[in-house]
Order: sequence, then C-alpha cells, then structure tokens
Amino acid sequence: MTRFALSSSPDTASGRRRRATIRATDLALLAGVAALVACAGPQSALDPAGRGAERIAELFWWMTAGTVVVWAAVMALAFYVSTRRREPGPRAPGVLIVGGGVVLPVLVLTALLIWGLALLPSLLAGVDAEPTLFVTGRQFWWEVVYRTSDGRVVPLANELRLPVGRPAVLQLDSHDVIHSLWIPALAGKVDMIPGRVTRLTLEPSRTGVFRGLCAEYCGLSHAHMAFVVAVTEEHEFAEWLAHQAEPASAPASPLAARGQELLLAHGCGACHTIRGTLADGDVGPDLTHVGGRLSIAAGTLSSDPRAFQRWIEAPEQVKPGVHMPAFAMLPQADREALAAYLEGLK
Repeated sequence: MTRFALSSSPDTASGRRRRATIRATDLALLAGVAALVACAGPQSALDPAGRGAERIAELFWWMTAGTVVVWAAVMALAFYVSTRRREPGPRAPGVLIVGGGVVLPVLVLTALLIWGLALLPSLLAGVDAEPTLFVTGRQFWWEVVYRTSDGRVVPLANELRLPVGRPAVLQLDSHDVIHSLWIPALAGKVDMIPGRVTRLTLEPSRTGVFRGLCAEYCGLSHAHMAFVVAVTEEHEFAEWLAHQAEPASAPASPLAARGQELLLAHGCGACHTIRGTLADGDVGPDLTHVGGRLSIAAGTLSSDPRAFQRWIEAPEQVKPGVHMPAFAMLPQADREALAAYLEGLK
C-alpha cells in the first residue's frame, strides 16, 4: 500500500516528468494552433487575395525552403563530423566548411535575392487604371480621393473600395511625417514620405474585406491608424462610386435634423466637409457618407450610433494624440442627435 501511494504521488520524479511532458505537449499544440491561425484572416500575408500578395507569399515559401536547405546542410555536416570514428584527412575539414558552409549558402541566398529583387518592378510599376486613387497619410487617419476619367472627384477617408480582378494604382504621399501603407493580404508595403509621391499597384484576386495599417511608427496613435479595404464585383463598385459622388442625403428624422443643426452651430464644418451642406472644412476627414463606412476613426470604432457618440465625447481617449476637440460638455441629448445625424449619412 505504501509503495502504491509513493509511486502514485504527484511529488515523485515520475509524476513530475509526466506533468512536464504534458505541459510541453500542451505548449507545442498551442504553438501549432497559433501558427495555423496566423496563416489566415483579413490581415495575413500568407492568405493572399491580390496578385502582389500572391507573388510575395510565393517568394516567402521559396525563401523558407532555401533556409531549410541551408540549415539541413549545416546540420548534416555537424552530424557527419561528430559521428566519424577516425580522424579526417588534412583537406577534408576545409572542403566541408567551404562547400557546405560557404558555397551552398551563397548560391541559395544569391538566387533568392535575385528573385526577390526581380519582383519589385512589377509590384510598384504603374499601369493605366480607372479610377486613379490618391492616398495621403495624416496623423492619424487616411485621406482617400478617387478621380475618374469623366472629371468626378470623390473624397473618402480611412477606407478603400476596389473592383475584383482589375488593377488600381495608388499614388501615395504624406501630410506630416513618414507613414507606410500596408495591406498584407493584397500587396507589399510602401512608405509615404512628405514632399514625395510613391506608387503602389493593387490587383485584388477575390472579393472580401481586408485590413490595412500603417507600418511606420508615426506618433502616439500609430497603432490606431488602420483602414478597411472592401473588394467587390465590378458592378457593385461602380454603383458604390456613383453614390459616393453624390451629396449627403437630407436628415431622415427629427433627431437627425437636430444633429445637423448642432454640427453646423458648433463649428464642426470648419474642419469637416459634408457635401450638400455649409460644412466645407478640409482639416479632418470628409463626412459626406461617413455612416455608410465599415468603421470610423481609422478602423478603431464601428460605424454605429453608440460609437459615433463615444467618438464625439472623448476622441482623445479613443485615439491619443488626435487633433479633434472633445464635445463632452454638450448635453446628452445633443450628443445623441449628432450621432444620429452622422450615422444616417449613408
């Protein structure tokens, strides 16, 4: 009985080994699941949805294979040397080191470097595309402008809409500091530098909603500077773009009408534009159809009345360093009216 109690005790050496083995297995399973989950999703470079991202993912897997080849060669050399039972000849160590440790890695890495550099022109080169997109990075949001061949200028903010299967050229610049636009599922990243225009070609290969972000630290709210890319069929994109070119719709309820009056009375129009109204500011994002966007505050909040009200009350709490003043001093009823009006701008 005593021996049984001792052998089954959780404090015995075998018990500790079993627990350690279980913990190691759990950690390995958790790491494997995390790795698999990271390979998919709206912000995964390994789940490509664009021609550029597909080529980058292909290069990644070939680079991984090249790394495995170099690693396997080095491990094979180490195993060969450690298991030899007789002394090698005077030339053997030099041949092994130069061949397996120098020549093979140089050949593999040079081939991968040449292939990777050869991808750059096709990823960055401009093409004849319609419409032309201009994206400007600001602290801390994205200004987007569509220009069509018939002269229409359609401003947007923190959101891109693209037709599937058709290339689009983004002309990128920055208003203040260096930003970097990156949509992992669609293409590589490109820096946005003040005073300089850079270009990025996007060609979505499937529909869906994908997440983009700023990949260059740009200030306090760098982590809150995301945006949404919605890829749709050609006819859906054409309908959306035509609607975006129209002025804002009239308030649909007395509460929203009250919100429009408050927005103009409290000076919001000095920073924001709402086409079809007296609001014509150009400091902040265009709000003409803000209620129809998939998110607000550069991907930080959803586009529902509660989120609008939270943003109006305390934007600094949502996004530190933002230049928008807070309106928490307004009565609750006024804040609700403002949120109702903005959410109704579809």
